[in-house]
Amino acid sequence: MGKIILTGDRPTGKLHLGHYVGSVKMRKVLQEDKTYSEIYILLADLQALTDNATNPDKIRKNIIECALDYLACGLDPNRLSICVQSSLPALYELYMYYLNLVSTKRLERNPTVKSEMQMRGFDQEGLPVGFYTYPISQAADITAFCATTVPVGEDQDPMIEQAREIVEKFNNIYGNVLTLPETMHPSSEISKRLPGLDGKSKMSKSLGNAIYLSDESEVLKEKIMKRMFTDPTHLQINDPGKIDGNMVFTYLDIFATDKDFKELLPEYNNLNEMKEHYKRGGLGDVKCKNFLYNILNNFLTPIREKRHYWESHISDIYDIIQDGTKKALIKTNNTLDKVKEAMKIDYFNDKSKITKEWEEWLASNRMD
Repeated sequence: MGKIILTGDRPTGKLHLGHYVGSVKMRKVLQEDKTYSEIYILLADLQALTDNATNPDKIRKNIIECALDYLACGLDPNRLSICVQSSLPALYELYMYYLNLVSTKRLERNPTVKSEMQMRGFDQEGLPVGFYTYPISQAADITAFCATTVPVGEDQDPMIEQAREIVEKFNNIYGNVLTLPETMHPSSEISKRLPGLDGKSKMSKSLGNAIYLSDESEVLKEKIMKRMFTDPTHLQINDPGKIDGNMVFTYLDIFATDKDFKELLPEYNNLNEMKEHYKRGGLGDVKCKNFLYNILNNFLTPIREKRHYWESHISDIYDIIQDGTKKALIKTNNTLDKVKEAMKIDYFNDKSKITKEWEEWLASNRMD
């Protein structure tokens, strides 16, 4: 039997370039890898509601937005299953059981939860309980699918570590029922956390520093030409320029190829030559940004076109998500049945078993 992958996103908005280099690109590779017999992409709407409970329409709309971006990027519903978290009851039933296996002190030590709290402006008193127990919910997701492999960025490692702790504790108490997951990280260092346009943090919807996969060409150009951080000391073309922390070159490191130079900027053979020119002076930011714009626009154009196609076939999107959720329902319910049997709370699955256990208990007490 092949390995099983669980990955996914909180549907809080359209996907951006950070999502692509950090997860979507890897998913495209994994869907062709025969090592993995099952791949599930979970639209984690319940987790999105932990800090969007007063705005459910946002989550409902973004279920479709995420699916549109997946399909536009080339994720194939014939090779993987896109499913909705709230339509899989086993996930929140398992979550309820796992709550009893984790202490509040352990949750408070989770660095991912701490950083997310700071980013969203939660103080300890005002933190929603659902957000606080987010690591337990994620453990329920992972174990319900029997996931052997969970692709994540390194900032999510503490979440997987906590899921592994829950699996080990459950199996020690109830028997070897749950699958112990392993992490999978993006291969390149820069893909682990793509900086935003401002260069100050990772690309993020909430920070307003993102380039979206659905951005039209004029929007893309405005973001690159007017908002992308470069070298603030590079005031004149002839001034020497810095590469480190310069977002134009950070993005070129990821997206530029020798073919791009041949077709769009033939005066350089490769990126290293361009960097050396910028560092010694004589190369302006506008020229660099125009080059990056042309590369990213060429990259995003087929994605936009596919997205426009799917936008006129929304009923097909619903069918794809529903089919994936039906498959996931079978998978997760099967895990739940095994968990309830191990915990001896499957009271009504086998009446004769309950009767026999009761008779054995009565006989034992009479003998005493």
